[in-house]
Amino acid sequence: MSQAAIEALLPEVAELIVSALNLDIAPAEIEADAPLFGDGLSLDSIDVLEIALVISKKYGIQLKSDNEDNVRIFSSLRALTAYIVSQRTQ
Repeated sequence: MSQAAIEALLPEVAELIVSALNLDIAPAEIEADAPLFGDGLSLDSIDVLEIALVISKKYGIQLKSDNEDNVRIFSSLRALTAYIVSQRTQ
């Protein structure tokens, strides 16, 4: 998995998160390594479902709610983007 591919995709994934959740911040304001839950963006489980849906539509990746790796996958923008890059079909 290429770091360059992850870095290139970070802004696009940040934009997907902002637009899917109608956040009042610019995508560039999401720190790549900041937590998406708690002190970071303060997302909740419903937000994760919304993000999973748009990622599934955009990239053809199935994110299942019972995946034990979800905590890691959704831990930060960088972790989510790295997962997308590793699973991408489109």
